[in-house]
Amino acid sequence: MEKTIVVALGGNAILQEGEVGTIAEQFENTRRSLQGVLELIRRDYRIVITHGNGPQVGNYLIRVEEGRGIVPTIPLGVMVADIEGGMGYMIEQCLQNIMLDSQLKKDVVCMVTQVLVDKDDPAILSPTKFVGPFYTKEQAEELSASRNWRMKRDANRGWRRVVPSPKPRVIVGNKAIQLMLENDIIVIAAGGGGIPVYKDENGWLEGVDAVIDKDYASAALATDIGASELMILTGVEKVAINFGKKNEQRLAQMTMAEAKKHLADGQFPAGSMGPKIEAAIAFLEAGGKRVVITSIEHSGEAVTGNAGTVIIP
Repeated sequence: MEKTIVVALGGNAILQEGEVGTIAEQFENTRRSLQGVLELIRRDYRIVITHGNGPQVGNYLIRVEEGRGIVPTIPLGVMVADIEGGMGYMIEQCLQNIMLDSQLKKDVVCMVTQVLVDKDDPAILSPTKFVGPFYTKEQAEELSASRNWRMKRDANRGWRRVVPSPKPRVIVGNKAIQLMLENDIIVIAAGGGGIPVYKDENGWLEGVDAVIDKDYASAALATDIGASELMILTGVEKVAINFGKKNEQRLAQMTMAEAKKHLADGQFPAGSMGPKIEAAIAFLEAGGKRVVITSIEHSGEAVTGNAGTVIIP
């Protein structure tokens, strides 16, 4: 699968900080986020697009809470599936329209994707992923008692629900994704990290009330389909060490060994760049050839080698 790339869009790119979060705003942001993908199409790449869903899940959880007692509640896995379909529709339509304007023609398909996790993953027993709105301490204690939610303090902003975030093992349906790529179809898959599922003793797939990190899922998907490249689009143009300090250094390129060293030295915190670097390392260790990390605004330039941080084996 030479010249096959997985492009991971951050959920914050589509619903940006400070915005109300209307569908019109999300469509506009989605159109802007696809300029790098357009350049990849021009260069005859086979493309899979993944995306985050953090802000969208937060909004969905608020809707579910407001509707409690009026309509049945919805488990987290089904929320992820719903959002994966909705955001996939926006990405699919926006890409079709900008290809039309650019006189390019490819079929685009959104695939609601299950992702296999280990039911014995330690993360299942130790939830750490913040989801949903903020609560007071008193509200958090009541929710913990009445709904058996795990609640933790999120910095100084209040209390929030935490859920498990297990590591992805296999992308269910990866062969179908490969088949579509071989037929020159652009695929949108593993949105929001995909829907976490495990296999029971009968081999049946069962949902897990959890979320999967989008970058880890993107790396797993890229590995499963034999992609040569992974592009992670985030909020900064280049990865930096000593971030925010006087001696900050923005990196145009680093090797996997250098990435591992910087990670071990604490340069990439778990709450920001850490998962992206870990995902990049996992992909390269599994045989990937190249990872690019950059901002959505510079994605087109990154395709041509004029922006972003490149990580190589």
